[in-house]
Amino acid sequence: MKPAPFNYIVPTSIDEALALLEEHAPDARLLAGGQSLVPMMNFRLSRPSHLIDLNCIPDLAFIQDNKDHISIGAMTRERTIEESSLVRSSIPLLYEATRHIAHLPIRSRGTIGGSISNADPAAEYPAALLTLDGEMVVRSKQGKRQIKASDFFKGIMETAIEPNELLVEIIVPKVPPGTGFAFVEISRRHGDYALAGIAAQMTLSGKTVTNVRLAACGVGPCPIRLNDAEKQIIDDGLTEKSIQSAAKAAALEVDPETDLHATADYRRRLTAVLTQQALLKAKERAQENN
Repeated sequence: MKPAPFNYIVPTSIDEALALLEEHAPDARLLAGGQSLVPMMNFRLSRPSHLIDLNCIPDLAFIQDNKDHISIGAMTRERTIEESSLVRSSIPLLYEATRHIAHLPIRSRGTIGGSISNADPAAEYPAALLTLDGEMVVRSKQGKRQIKASDFFKGIMETAIEPNELLVEIIVPKVPPGTGFAFVEISRRHGDYALAGIAAQMTLSGKTVTNVRLAACGVGPCPIRLNDAEKQIIDDGLTEKSIQSAAKAAALEVDPETDLHATADYRRRLTAVLTQQALLKAKERAQENN
């Protein structure tokens, strides 16, 4: 199929893009990498009257070191993030999550901002940013605001971005010393969206867990923070029993649905297994860095 008719507009600055959004919202859509939007338009699941292409705005593509955090422009390609030594050393969980995204041609075109704004429940970046306590910077003609990842993802392909707003930047705190991480997922085939995935990050001081964050993807309408599982580890430490208890708690926290690819019960069991794997992997890495 072919998309419904639309007006194609190519701004060359953020201000120009914001003016176009102000004029044409809510009937306009933003084109970043196009890896999700273009197929949706071809199947006429999305029918924007105006398509605003962001690919000629250089100010939206960057990776910057800002002391205690890394700033990433919304139009930064996933492949650029994958190849960044700064990302790999300062926020390695984001690097590992990127490696799980689809295939190389997709990562070469797809953008971090496009993935986050699309908010597919099975996508890797939303769960990773929820775990990393990231913040999204959005702009409109009226000004700028920062939205925590915990407030950003609202539901299936739904975010806190208003129709006249543009995601311009993602802010991610650097990991402290003694931190380990893991991103694990199960998919039907390599490169497919995950049936279930777990992002984990923990910090150790000696043998004491000072911080642990867990989030799941593919098992609910949006990424899910696994607070009960985290509490098991904080309260009881990193014993074999506490990790098993955390895995069971994680399975009870998620809200999966049955679909063509897997039942809800299977996704719950996957959540438990993957939570245990992620915690063990993060623990090993944290001990190496402690």
